[in-house]
Amino acid sequence: MLQDNVNYRIPFEQNNKSYMFGMSGLFIFFLLSILFAVCIGTVNIQPEKAYQIILYKLFHLSFGDNLKQIPLTHFDIIWQIRFPRVLMAVIVGVGLALCGTVMQSSVQNPLADPYILGISAGASLGATLSILLSSYGIFSEFGTSFWAFAGALAASFLVMILSGIGGKSSAVKMILSGIIANALFSAFTSFIIYMANNAEGIRTVTFWTMGSLASAKWSNLTLPAIGVVGCTLFFLSQARNLNTMLLGEEAATTLGVDLIKLRRNNIIVTALLTGLIVASCGIIGFVGLIIPHIVRGFVGSDHRKLLPAAILSGALFLTWADVLARTALSSGELPIGIITALIGAPFLMHIMIKSAFGFGDK
Repeated sequence: MLQDNVNYRIPFEQNNKSYMFGMSGLFIFFLLSILFAVCIGTVNIQPEKAYQIILYKLFHLSFGDNLKQIPLTHFDIIWQIRFPRVLMAVIVGVGLALCGTVMQSSVQNPLADPYILGISAGASLGATLSILLSSYGIFSEFGTSFWAFAGALAASFLVMILSGIGGKSSAVKMILSGIIANALFSAFTSFIIYMANNAEGIRTVTFWTMGSLASAKWSNLTLPAIGVVGCTLFFLSQARNLNTMLLGEEAATTLGVDLIKLRRNNIIVTALLTGLIVASCGIIGFVGLIIPHIVRGFVGSDHRKLLPAAILSGALFLTWADVLARTALSSGELPIGIITALIGAPFLMHIMIKSAFGFGDK
């Protein structure tokens, strides 16, 4: 019996060692990516100079005469423009990957993403109202971010109400309710745009719906950062319940888990976080859809391993997607939503062709 226990334990320990080794490498690559991402742009800055500027600004570390040799414009580029933008990419990447992983488990659908409940359509309606009707009453008192967040919340609550009509809520009813909310809010948005006589406002709405991190500043990093960190800690503590949800409603009920309550709580938290992210940078698709699938293919469906790996991978993916967005064109920058779609769609096609969802597999 003792020998059997040893034989079962060795592969488990080896598996954990491989996972920890992979996560360590991923984290090192993540830190290096942040450093190189702030160096790349219309003005390329050497990594050692960027490293010195960041350490000086964060910890007031002096490097003697080396700092004096760095142009002041480089300080402004790194600290005021690129570093906040890279941090916003990290925050949004973590949040979207986290929400996508949780949503796919909660609704037991491998094609679920953070926007499945019509959150993007609700946020688009709120932002459109704010941009095109900014000269009217209450819309002029609050910014676009506020109304985008309010629209996302409205869509989420509508889905919760619709999915509870006619009996207990279920994953299928939530998805169908999300489709209804998406169609409804999209129709209102299209109507407002069609009736508006504001070419500049329509262009702004279009750019916003494609997503952008260009507005990232130190002043607007705090709120999304707090939201992402808080939700990350919450869902990491819920890894065991997320694993139970993959077993299905009957198995979860047998194990004493209130699946309806658990699903509702997860969806409320992910809706709030997604609304906060959308309000900060617009709609960035495919991150929450493809990252969990890619990571699941390497670490499996155990959320104790899946969530940390998905979080790091989401941050990495969006960091480099933003680098491409601001360097692909010499005359300006592309909306980051275009980059994520161009990268994400082929990945999703590959996953669908190979049927490699790995959903519920070990």
